[in-house]
Formats: sequence, structure tokens, C-alpha cells
Amino acid sequence: MYRMGQEEIEELSKVIFSKQLFRVGDPQAGHLGEVDQFEKEWAEKIGTEYALCLSGGGTAALMCGLVGLGIGPGDEVIVPGYTFMASATAILAVGAIPVIAEVDESLTIDPKDVEKKIGPNTRAVIPVHMVGLPSDMGEIGRIAKKHGLKVLEDVCQADGGSYKGKRLGSLGDAGAFSFNYYKIISCGEGGTLATNDREVYERALIYHDSGVSFRPKAKELETPLFLGLQFRANEIMGAILRVQLKRLEGILSDLRRIKKAFMEELSGARGVRFAKSNDLRGDCGVVVPFQFETEKDARSFATSEGVGGWLPIDTGRHVYSNWEPILEKMVGPHPALNPFNLPQNKGLRMTYTRDMCPKTLDVLSRNVFVSLHPDWSEEEVGKRIDACRKAAKSL
Repeated sequence: MYRMGQEEIEELSKVIFSKQLFRVGDPQAGHLGEVDQFEKEWAEKIGTEYALCLSGGGTAALMCGLVGLGIGPGDEVIVPGYTFMASATAILAVGAIPVIAEVDESLTIDPKDVEKKIGPNTRAVIPVHMVGLPSDMGEIGRIAKKHGLKVLEDVCQADGGSYKGKRLGSLGDAGAFSFNYYKIISCGEGGTLATNDREVYERALIYHDSGVSFRPKAKELETPLFLGLQFRANEIMGAILRVQLKRLEGILSDLRRIKKAFMEELSGARGVRFAKSNDLRGDCGVVVPFQFETEKDARSFATSEGVGGWLPIDTGRHVYSNWEPILEKMVGPHPALNPFNLPQNKGLRMTYTRDMCPKTLDVLSRNVFVSLHPDWSEEEVGKRIDACRKAAKSL
């Protein structure tokens, strides 16, 4: 989260004084419909027909997306080895099995490995736009169409980003977003699912609210009702998010401006090479990714004075080799609820080892991210650029 202030307080105070904090309510009784309005505004921003705001963060958005797409026991879903573990645990949460694929030099899922990993039970792929870096959605889309796969974009770290002029989250069958504290815009927690598919939206809507049959929208649904969970957003979240959405373009503009300064100033400098980008203009500008030949050089650069860099291999929970609950198949509160034990999943690919994606481990150990902040002054940006130039030159 980058920016928050008086505007959020003012919008939030309206909700508090209305005393209508629950998502569903009567406008004539003072209900402001903040969540409903945010969903409309988010769908318009992303360029989709539907948006569903959720209290459970990006994980809930992924789960609802998978349910919306009809994914469940007996299905495999391909996910990259570099992402927050929730990208894979969401698959398990709906009873399916994650198949872990390599990332390429862009730090996003490798389309070539995706095609290699497709099997007879593969139903979907989840490209993840890590640290604001767009995945190769053109190639992913081509592969998905060729093999009849669904595409659920994980946009949790790239709110507002784009690929070839289209917003991330609008290119696949559905897109999952996160608004927790560490994301580009935030209400502390929460997320949203976006889609153009009415059936996906209705199934997600039903799944996200165990009381949906008692809601006014129930009579509009064509999808048969089933018992879901409880991921409803509330009006406090909606109020904050509506203001945060107004801040989004300014945040992205400043992040991209600063990243452009880094790349222009350091392009051609000795020892400097940037990671491959699938769409530099659509990149959110969250980080500047420097790439090196060896891990030793990467660590030397990252720890040089004034650089403030970090290696993605060190983030722990974002690297598949550290996903202990998945590697050890420790899923669910009861053995009968563990997807790895379900009879429908017998014969699916569920053998995981810490070295099964060597390319991913190599790429993550040779890259350095310098995180950017949209509020840095020109002086601060200049100092950081000079530090990076000096550090690269000394290698």
C-alpha cells in the first residue's frame, strides 16, 4: 500500500455514521451501497462485465475464480513455481491438484513449460503477474485455446497493470486481485474477481456467500444454488477501496515514471542488464529487475551501499521449494478432506520435489529487485540510480 489519507477517512466516516456496515441493505434506510458501487467502478476500470468484491483477499478471489470455472476434484491446474503459495493452495482448496511449472527470464510463468506440463486432466492455467510484471498473455492465451484450457489470471501483485493495451485480469476467463496491505492499492485485506462470463460470475457469487439464497440478487441468478462459504465484503472495505481506486492511476504513473528513469539512466551502463519484459509499458513499475550471470554477482550488487536490492529466491513463501504444506501434502483439517487423498485425484500428478523446477531456482537466484516508491523525490531517485550504477560497475 502506497498512499492513504484524509479522503479515505471522509468516505469511511459516511459509512460509520450511516450505521449500515453490512454489505446488503436498503438505500431508503441509509445504506450507501459502497461495495456495489466499487464493483461497478472496478469492472469498468479493468474492462470486464462483472466484478465481485471479497473479504478473503486474493486467495478468496482465486478460489471463487476456480469454482466459477468449474474446477474441482479430478482436475489439474498449472501454476508457476514463483508466486505466493496461495496461488497453489487455492487450487487445493477446491479439491484440485496443482502442477508446478517453471518461470522464464521474465520472472513469470514459462509458456513453453506450460505446454510441456499439460496432461489429460489439465483443466486450467494460472499465470501470475508477479511484482507488477505482466505474464506473456499472448502465448498463454494461444496455448490455452489450442488445448481447451481455462485461464485464471492472478493479478494480486499487479493491480491496474496491462498487457498490449488491455488490463491484466481481463485477458483470461477471469482475473483475481488482492487489496491487502502489501498491494498497490489496499483496504488492509480483501480482493476482487473480475470476469466477462456470467456463469463464472454467478457461481463465484454463490460460493462467496453462504447466505446468498436470502439476498435480493438470488432471484436474478440462473445458476442453481449451492452452499458456499463466507467471503462477503463489507461497506467499510468498499468505502476505502472506492477512494483507493481513484488513487490507482496516479500511483501507477509515478511508479512507471521512476522505473523509466532508472532504465534510461542505467541502460548501457557497465554491468547492467535488465530482466526480460513481456510488456514494459504495461508493467506496474513496482520494481526494477536487474539480471546477472551468477548468484554471487547478484548478491554483491543487492548488498552494495545505497542499492537496497533483494533476491526473489530469498522471499521464502513465494518460492515453490518452500511450500512445505504442499510438498509434504499437509492439506485440510481431516485426512478425508485432503485433496491428495481424494479418490477422484488418484493418478494425477502430485509428486513434488524441491529441485523439480531448476530453471526457476536459477532465475530467482540471479535476479535482483530494487523496490520503488511513487513518492520518492527526484533527489532520492537520483541517489538510488547512482548507487546502482556504482555497484554494477564494481562487479
